[in-house]
Amino acid sequence: MRNTKVTIAGVELKNPVMTASGTFGSGEEYSEFVDLNQLGAVVTKGVANVPWAGNPTPRIAETASGMLNAIGLQNPGVDVFCKRDLPFLQQFDTRIIVNVCGHAPEEYLEVVERLSEEKIDLMEINISCPNVNAGFLAFGQDAANVEQLTAQIKRIARHPVIMKLTPNVTDITEIAKAAEAGGADAISLINTLTGMKIDVNRRTFALANRTGGLSGPAIKPVAVRMVYQAAHAVKIPVIGMGGIATAEDALEFILAGATAVSVGTMNFRNPAGTLEIIRGIEAYMERFGIQDIRELIGGVRDTGY
Repeated sequence: MRNTKVTIAGVELKNPVMTASGTFGSGEEYSEFVDLNQLGAVVTKGVANVPWAGNPTPRIAETASGMLNAIGLQNPGVDVFCKRDLPFLQQFDTRIIVNVCGHAPEEYLEVVERLSEEKIDLMEINISCPNVNAGFLAFGQDAANVEQLTAQIKRIARHPVIMKLTPNVTDITEIAKAAEAGGADAISLINTLTGMKIDVNRRTFALANRTGGLSGPAIKPVAVRMVYQAAHAVKIPVIGMGGIATAEDALEFILAGATAVSVGTMNFRNPAGTLEIIRGIEAYMERFGIQDIRELIGGVRDTGY
């Protein structure tokens, strides 16, 4: 029997495949197509301290090999989430990771505190949110902000903390090190790349917000590079994401140094994609005689052809 179990901050996952926040809701809408019990973890849509209406429409646009979204983290707020969505997820034999968002440190802290008594496994902190106290620069674009916010959250958190990093920075290793210095138990990356699309026939922006987050296969090479850099810059576990559509994609991230991977945009195209990736990883291990998936983490070799 091949061992596909991985451990993040003391939490064991039956396999390294999870869903990416914002692409899987809180699991209920996908449960008709995906056996949630087979997933390593479900990562929920972002949860804020109060309901967020999100951005005006249109807020989704297709691109070559990907999509742009400017949803604006629409969510019902933490109280509704805990009452309505969390009990559904708790029925399944999978790890629960709650994604937390906010516009100011106090908003993040309010959600973290509210979740402290809930039966969840980890929290993923979305620091790509615009910081109202810093001229709407995303929290994750400034290393000092990242370290400070991470430390504030860790002081009150009762669950392990994953800091989700934005790729829209000059040096991803600086941000990864700041999260580690602040006490993060793990980091996840990459979040979406900032992009824009213009409708040439209507001569208008395709998104009401003008810009949006680019995701999908188009961003995978950037994501693999950043995961490799981050994994070699910190000692804490790294969760890789960005354009994963197949088991081969997932294995690239694992070989680059990711302990686990998140599948996002592919869920919209193929709701059962996560299960196919899990089976594909198992087949790869069988093919190459890999007994334990941990043998593959960071296993890329610097050899020529």
